[in-house]
Amino acid sequence: MSSLVQSVDWLAIAPPTIAAVVGLVVLVADLFLAESRKPLLGWIAVAGLAAAALMLLPLLDADRSTFCLVGDTEVCSYTADRFTLVIQFLVLGGALLCALLSVTALKDSGKRLPEGEYWFLFLSSAAGAALLPASRDLATLVVALEVASLPAFALVGLRHGDRRSSEAALKFFLSSVTATAVSLLGISFVYAATGTLHLTRVAERIQDVDGQLATLAQTGVVLTLVGFAFKTAAVPFHFWVPDTYVGAPLPIAAYLSVIGKAVGFSGLILVTVVALPSYADAWAPALAVLAALTMTVGNVGALRQQPTRAYSAVRLLAWSSVGQAGYLLVPIAAAGYSDDPEKSVGSTLAYALMYGAVNLGAFAVAALVGRAHRLNRVADYRGLYAVSPLTALLMGFFLLCLAGLPPGVIGLFAKVTVFAAAVDAGLGWLAVVMAVNVVIALVYYLRWTALLFRATEGEPVRHRGPAPVTVAIALTAVLAVVLSGAPQLVLRFTDTGLF
Repeated sequence: MSSLVQSVDWLAIAPPTIAAVVGLVVLVADLFLAESRKPLLGWIAVAGLAAAALMLLPLLDADRSTFCLVGDTEVCSYTADRFTLVIQFLVLGGALLCALLSVTALKDSGKRLPEGEYWFLFLSSAAGAALLPASRDLATLVVALEVASLPAFALVGLRHGDRRSSEAALKFFLSSVTATAVSLLGISFVYAATGTLHLTRVAERIQDVDGQLATLAQTGVVLTLVGFAFKTAAVPFHFWVPDTYVGAPLPIAAYLSVIGKAVGFSGLILVTVVALPSYADAWAPALAVLAALTMTVGNVGALRQQPTRAYSAVRLLAWSSVGQAGYLLVPIAAAGYSDDPEKSVGSTLAYALMYGAVNLGAFAVAALVGRAHRLNRVADYRGLYAVSPLTALLMGFFLLCLAGLPPGVIGLFAKVTVFAAAVDAGLGWLAVVMAVNVVIALVYYLRWTALLFRATEGEPVRHRGPAPVTVAIALTAVLAVVLSGAPQLVLRFTDTGLF
């Protein structure tokens, strides 16, 4: 008789486990630390995230799985392959940068953000986000998705006495709970039709579903995809994004813009490309239409932002992130038409890495400027070059990367990669829509970039950069510059090995 006791591959699960354990350490330490020593919790969190990210290094040349079925060791619930490591690198690296921004934000908040709760929730969400790309069954996928999402609601609304923050948290909560409910209903239908939750077995069995269960399986596929469309902020499920980003503490807005998207898109890839490839004729056209709508609505929304409106800088970045979500959807849709879906998925990961680095850089500069200008308007960036030349140059570089213009070569490279994925899959119309949207995006990115170098109106305001914010800006700048010099490194790194 075979043993039902499994051996756990602790090295494979180390990255999310370290983040979770450090979160518990912070929660307990908060009970014993004096108020004056609470900032120490932030540095414990930063160290924990750094340690979790470093644990990815021993896994680079490995393809490890654990929590496998006793009778079939090829069917597992957790797999640390190249796809997993790329997303975990993005999640943990991005969370580390957001943690550095948070150290300063908590110090500036005047005790309106409770530090112990903040760091516990932050690390819990990061642990869930790191677990999700390794999930290879639908139950683990949903649990990881909720562990990543539930603490994020609280983080958005954690600021005491702020109505805008509470409203943002409520909108985020309602939209996300709706998405989860729809996804769970769809997953239950898929399970009822196939009798399994493991992604590879779902892919095998859903092709041969009995005629009586075929409608149930089809309904389950549709509902599951609708739920994940909410999570990725795809149009028309994007309505919560601008208000949530404005109401949240700025580091949490940065976290949602990158790590939140990584969670949604990695889950969408696993559900569509891995679990439901036989339904590509249904989900691929739907995702192509969603991609076109999302990039268009996002870029038009960003274009309409008034520079003098309160929080217009954050709103513009929020609408921009919706537009970028549309670009990220293109290769996933292309995977349904392509003979080489792994290459298409690699294009999404390459774009996600580029977007993560430069978008976090833009948010880091916004955090710096926001310390002197609480309303954080686009107009507040006028003349930034006169008072802080290096900061202005880096912000301009980040914006040009997002626009896909030289010297932001990595942005141009990522957009060409996505464009090529659409063309190779025969989605010429989607490539045209993307090209039009890139031109629309140029307008508002260049408008903001030009403002950085204009003469200031009135007395210029100096922007003092605390060490954590300075380090975050420097790290994102180095990464963006290195990748602009050698963009081929991204494609080598994103060779997914999913299939």
